[in-house]
Amino acid sequence: MKIIVLDGYCLNPGDLSWDALRQFGEVEAFNRTRVDEVVARAASAAIVLTNKTQLPGYVLRQLPELRYIGVMATGYDMVDVEVARERGIVVTNIPTYGTASVAQFVFALLLELCHNVRLHADAVRAGEWAHNPDWSFWKTPLMELAGKTMGIVGFGRIGRHTGRIADALGMRVIANDTYHGDEPEWPGFRWASVEEVLRESDVVSLHSPLFPETRGMINAASLALMKPSAFLINTSRGPLVIDRDLADALNAGRLAGAGLDVLSVEPPTEHNPLLSARNCLVTPHIAWATREARSRLMDAAVGNLAAFLAGTPRNVVI
Repeated sequence: MKIIVLDGYCLNPGDLSWDALRQFGEVEAFNRTRVDEVVARAASAAIVLTNKTQLPGYVLRQLPELRYIGVMATGYDMVDVEVARERGIVVTNIPTYGTASVAQFVFALLLELCHNVRLHADAVRAGEWAHNPDWSFWKTPLMELAGKTMGIVGFGRIGRHTGRIADALGMRVIANDTYHGDEPEWPGFRWASVEEVLRESDVVSLHSPLFPETRGMINAASLALMKPSAFLINTSRGPLVIDRDLADALNAGRLAGAGLDVLSVEPPTEHNPLLSARNCLVTPHIAWATREARSRLMDAAVGNLAAFLAGTPRNVVI
């Protein structure tokens, strides 16, 4: 049985191994595959694994041997699931693997906004401290998080883990989600509407899935509800935010800062307004990419395939 990995580089740039897949058949792993290369590479494959390589319907119809698509991520919008269903192709995803890593990264962004660690470290390296008349100096205002309010939009696994860290830092947590579940026993915690989260929070962290109703939820009108001193963090989905509206709010001083690991288009065009916006940190979608999280992702991808081949598929999206 032939197994093709279409775009394995981000998951495994060389520090992990594909060997666990080889127990199931012949494995060929490509670092990257363009859409127009898929048919040639996967024409005889029964199993295809993809992360972000698109598998539109017209491509799936040209893969007669294909029985299984393993999406090596949580989102599966790169696969035409309707055509896959028509052709009897099982599609699975990996719903959880990076909870701790993504929540940790929220605070990497947030603490950088609070302290500008890199700016001050670079200043010291450039000699500014050695030549300063004072024993201590700072180039930007510094913020303490204890006593501040963290608002979380989307209170699933990652949102809750983020809230747990915020609580440990002495922050009050308020959250919005359509499903409440068990209420955390954190001092001051309460459920709130999205509008209340935006109005009351000193930090808003987005963890909402991308649905038609959440696309563009952070826009000029919603940003106007936020405190001018507040920070926005997005490690979830880029299209939750209207890029231009956020850039305008930052540049006008209507928002203190933003930390973004995701953008509406990835990779971004060089003209994306957020790349030059005031006090805006943008990182290249790396919150998920610790070695520990990638190792869990690899294990889950192998487990999903093993379950399918055993006749008990799991994490099936169609």
